[in-house]
Amino acid sequence: MSTSEYDSLRPPEPPRRRRRGGGGGRRRRPFGTGDGNREMLMVPDVEPTSYYGRPVVKPAPWGEDVAAYLFLGGLAGGSGLLGAGAQLSNRPKLRRNARLGALAAVAVGGAALVRDLGRPERFYNMLRTFKVTSPMSVGSWILSAFSAGIGVAAASEIDRMTGEKLPLGKLRPVLRAVEGPAGFEAAAFATPLAAYTAVLLADTATPTWNAMHKDLPFVFVSSASLAAGGLGMVTTPVEEAGPARRMALLGVAGDVTAMRLMEQRMDPVAAEPLHHGKAGTMLKWSERLAVAGGVGTLVGGRWRPAAVASGLALMAASALTRFGVFEAGLHSAKDPRYTIEPQKRRLAERRAAGITDDSITTV
Repeated sequence: MSTSEYDSLRPPEPPRRRRRGGGGGRRRRPFGTGDGNREMLMVPDVEPTSYYGRPVVKPAPWGEDVAAYLFLGGLAGGSGLLGAGAQLSNRPKLRRNARLGALAAVAVGGAALVRDLGRPERFYNMLRTFKVTSPMSVGSWILSAFSAGIGVAAASEIDRMTGEKLPLGKLRPVLRAVEGPAGFEAAAFATPLAAYTAVLLADTATPTWNAMHKDLPFVFVSSASLAAGGLGMVTTPVEEAGPARRMALLGVAGDVTAMRLMEQRMDPVAAEPLHHGKAGTMLKWSERLAVAGGVGTLVGGRWRPAAVASGLALMAASALTRFGVFEAGLHSAKDPRYTIEPQKRRLAERRAAGITDDSITTV
């Protein structure tokens, strides 16, 4: 009989029963039910879950300002690209409206981003270094480069609109000379500006965003085309808005297709927040407005009232896509189920494929 100080902590054992016939043979007991000389199973086997149902990952500390920046950054990038196309095809009104729209979007979006950071100098601090492995660092430089180019191009447009009344003096010929190259420089950074925010979201541990990492950039670029094409249709006469209509139609096809393919390729549990609650409502209406705006553009895009209505629908669809994806990610971080169940499924798939010698399957 043991005299360990931990005897009082051992669970009570069932009473022993004498074997009939007085045999002195020793009966073998199952493992885990011994008399203290063997290891006993103290804790029953349970399914892994989070600590007291608390979230496994911390939700991103971003508010509605960041969601607004996601939309405005895409609108600015798409408009910058549309402005370069209008410059090449000699459409001055579309070029002017696209450049001014891009400048307004990047200015308001940048202000929203700085407001979310809390202090303006934090954005400046991000420009002190360039870290290629950080989407936020790369994105800060993309935003700055795009803003510089579109700012110069839009300043020249504003000077022409005011009858050359801006106090530029001898700088006016210089501004006219660099206007074209500045517009093309902004166009070079337009697509990265529209797409890098998708990489920024997918690079986090937020379950739904991380599950989108392969397809979200395509969704965001298509969404940017929706917004920029819609803005061009709203602000430009139909005679010059042909490129805006074509961009909008390409954006509708890309947005609806990329969104559907992304949902199919995602883990079904991680994709659930895209269909429920506030995010589900926004994404449903985004698809409806995109389809309605696309049909309106195709059928009545050359009629001014229909073009304006379709353009507004497309811009609303783009905004709802960005806000819906943003909201779905925040929701997925709050429920531990969206983190644990996809991890367990991936682990089972790796083991079924015979991968048993890495750090994931041998934990």
